[in-house]
Amino acid sequence: MQRQTTMQKPNEVERKWYLVDAEGLPLGRLCSFVAQIITGRDKPTYTPNVDCGDYVIIINADKVSLSGDKLEQKKYYNVSEYAGGLRTRSAKVMIKDYPVEMVERCVHGMVPKTKLGRAMEKKLFVYAGSEHPHQAQKPEKIEVKL
Repeated sequence: MQRQTTMQKPNEVERKWYLVDAEGLPLGRLCSFVAQIITGRDKPTYTPNVDCGDYVIIINADKVSLSGDKLEQKKYYNVSEYAGGLRTRSAKVMIKDYPVEMVERCVHGMVPKTKLGRAMEKKLFVYAGSEHPHQAQKPEKIEVKL
């Protein structure tokens, strides 16, 4: 007797809300953990062609840590498509002024670059402080496994 592989259908997906406190966590480890949750890869019913991930709220994004000399050496680039329109920021500037964008860019690099990946990214909510407006969803606090 052969086993059947379970293929989940989009209308059968049950989604939960999770809360992650980023204070003192390494940026890459945090983002890879969160990317697994929003893509649904942590579930036994994972199906590659269905968005079966959960919602994730990240708080204290401004207190995330970077190891080594990354604060000075890591660069973030934006191009305006005009001549000389390259803007470069260091990780130190990003953490101080744009912590939400920094975490979102990191998670973006770890999800598929398709329509499905863009749908998965919409389930991520990042906040610089410890407050968030999602109390009504009753998020479950989850610890990042390092």
